[in-house]
Amino acid sequence: MRIEYLYRYPVKGLTAEALESAEVETGGCIPWDRAFALAQGDSGFDPEAPKWLQKMNFMCHARNAKIAGLASVFEPRDGTLTIRARDGSFVSANALSQAGRAKITEFLTAFLGDEARSTATAAPGFHYVRDHSFCDQREKVVSMISMASLHDFEAKVGARRHRRRFRANVWFSGAAPWSERAWVGRHIQLGGAVLVVTKGIVRCPATEVNPESAVRDADPVAELRHHYGHAELGVHAKVVEGGRFALGDSIELLDT
Repeated sequence: MRIEYLYRYPVKGLTAEALESAEVETGGCIPWDRAFALAQGDSGFDPEAPKWLQKMNFMCHARNAKIAGLASVFEPRDGTLTIRARDGSFVSANALSQAGRAKITEFLTAFLGDEARSTATAAPGFHYVRDHSFCDQREKVVSMISMASLHDFEAKVGARRHRRRFRANVWFSGAAPWSERAWVGRHIQLGGAVLVVTKGIVRCPATEVNPESAVRDADPVAELRHHYGHAELGVHAKVVEGGRFALGDSIELLDT
């Protein structure tokens, strides 16, 4: 098995950024993956005491299909985040500074319009908290999907299901379709890192959104249940031994 595609998603819900390699630490995720998020005003998120919250508390595809029409680019060297809408409007600011995040908050709130949720005491806010991840899981993980499983799924439904619907970090080849569902609890060598597979990824309404059109035009959750009797596609894995992995690196099951 080998790594075919490698991505990070700096802003929860926004653009995938293709990588050639990644260096992960024990217990960590891919650097800058889900490092930023727009918390809705009714989320209760406190950057001074950050706690994991479910995705619906943030700007996300599950509730905000229109954000698939935004293109974002993050530059870690200086913290600049640029977000562009299809109408030509954009914001470019230092996402690591409070002033920059205020500008990004203003842009995203205006873009969301009625989908931006406020309360009498709190408005939406764009956040970065050092060492905190806005991942959908309580633990920092790396998400992985088999190309063979996706292709088998597409053959069953008779239509393309763009891989960007599923927002995985690692796409890999060389495994039998759906064989990764049996990896839960097993250790894998991913390039120079070792991970333990913790659970299958249960899909949600976010996958209904076409990343090219920004509209809901399919129901992968229902399709998965109809054809396979479950709603999983991919697995989550926790890093137990840090290291580097890159495009083309091998993936090996370590447990017999």
